[in-house]
Amino acid sequence: MTLPTLAEIASRETLRDGLLATVDLLKRRRASEINEAAVEGYIALDWMEWHGGSLRLTTTGENLCKHMTSLLARNGAQAAA
Repeated sequence: MTLPTLAEIASRETLRDGLLATVDLLKRRRASEINEAAVEGYIALDWMEWHGGSLRLTTTGENLCKHMTSLLARNGAQAAA
């Protein structure tokens, strides 16, 4: 087993940080605005896949989005308290 490199970790974090915005672009049918390298990264991480010429979230990607959304909601609720 090999450990991920620092560049791989940083790339994964960068992609994770931009995932919700990317999903928003997909929902608004503006996939052309998504960076090509980011698309390749999402596919390599199995967060997105090509399906019939369209880019969509995989189950892993959907679960990650749900997790990130719940963390944002929780942090927002704590900040309001």
